[in-house]
Amino acid sequence: MPLRVDNIRKTLEAALAPSQLDIEDDSHRHAGHVGAKGGGHYRVFIVSAKFSGRSLIGRHRMVYEALADQMKGDIHALSIVAKAPEEVGG
Repeated sequence: MPLRVDNIRKTLEAALAPSQLDIEDDSHRHAGHVGAKGGGHYRVFIVSAKFSGRSLIGRHRMVYEALADQMKGDIHALSIVAKAPEEVGG
């Protein structure tokens, strides 16, 4: 697993205790993109009980707050799908 993805995973696990966490590195799709020189492009699907009762914006803020240090350099773009356990089947 690439170092940045591993760091994102560890950070989100520590901050949000997800029951499901999938991270995809889409950086290769943005090769040559002007803003992508320093950081990568990532997609995160996260399910956490901490999202229960929170708005979509609130959930995204929680993810961004957890990743604040990495957003300064390692992450250029982040796509987030954040769900509470009661919103996913199974």
